[in-house]
Amino acid sequence: MKKVGIGGDHAGYEYKTQLSSYLKELGYEVTDFGPSSDDSVDYPDYIHPMATKIEEGELDCGIAICGSGNGVCMTANKHQGIRAALTWNKELAALARQHNNANVICLPSRFVDYASAQDMARTFLETEFEGGRHQRRVDKISC
Repeated sequence: MKKVGIGGDHAGYEYKTQLSSYLKELGYEVTDFGPSSDDSVDYPDYIHPMATKIEEGELDCGIAICGSGNGVCMTANKHQGIRAALTWNKELAALARQHNNANVICLPSRFVDYASAQDMARTFLETEFEGGRHQRRVDKISC
């Protein structure tokens, strides 16, 4: 079973709540980093702790959600051990795993419907890294 962290901001709150329940139904262990409502918050307060837990090995991967997906993606990628990918369809979610070994998927809640977000999250979690020629590139990502 994969241990998944999930977090974001007020714009991602509804999707975060729905995805948490959906992933638990699928058998994933989900740690919710917040927020706990749709009141305005600062996404770094939730994404940095999630990214740290992934780097420390306490979580296998993460799902970050905000309005555009950009803020949570930029924040997560400040961590050396994180490879966060902004996606807007399930094909990109698959490629983020297959070719980039992404360990965080970033979803733009204001630009995709919930069904698409659900498809992307499931695809991301079910897709394996291909390794091979892609490993060499992934090894060069961190500074």
